[in-house]
Formats: sequence, structure tokens, C-alpha cells
Amino acid sequence: MIGKTKSEERIKANMIARIWHGCTTPGNADKYEELLKEEVFVGIQNRRIPGFKGIQLLRRKLRQEVEFITIMQFDSLDAVREFAGDDYETAVVPEKARAVLSRFDEVSQHYEIRAERHAES
Repeated sequence: MIGKTKSEERIKANMIARIWHGCTTPGNADKYEELLKEEVFVGIQNRRIPGFKGIQLLRRKLRQEVEFITIMQFDSLDAVREFAGDDYETAVVPEKARAVLSRFDEVSQHYEIRAERHAES
């Protein structure tokens, strides 16, 4: 299939991406990544939040830090509120994560996903 149907485009247009940034020292980077993958992400998934579609983890080395970005996908802002609470823009950063981060966004950004394309198999 060359493009998405109008129905598929409408579904994607209603999706919400929640983006958050955090940084740690190179010495804590692997520990933090393991914490995210083994505890934080598993805990989020185990909550079985209606409308939660998934989470991605990005990592890059900066000059003196390692930056992490999480991108979560939700069906709606109501689903985001179910995850984060009524003040849904406030970042959700567990204490264990705060202990190894050198700095992080106090607020998450939210965007409507307007289009998405994947390579053809």
C-alpha cells in the first residue's frame, strides 16, 4: 500500500506524543537506562492504562553528559491524564530516577501526532 487510508490518518491525528528529556553523567548512564527498561517502563506497562500505546527510549552522548528522551504515545489527553494525573504536563520522575539524573525536564511536552510513515517491507 502506497499511503495510509483517510481512516488511518484520522486515528494518527488524534494520537498524543508525550516527550520528556533527562540527563545523567556517563558513569550513571547505563544504570539509568537499565532502571528505565527494567523497572520504570515495566511499571508503566503493568498499570494497563487505557489509551497508552507505547514508549520509546532515545539516548545520545553529549560533551559531559548522556541525554535520554522518552516518547510515549497515547490515544488522547484523557489517557495522558490517567498516566500523569490532572496536572498532566508535570513530569513523572520516580525517586530512583531522580537519584541518578543530573538534570531533567520538570514539564513534559505534548504534541498531536499528525502523520506517521513506515518503510515498506
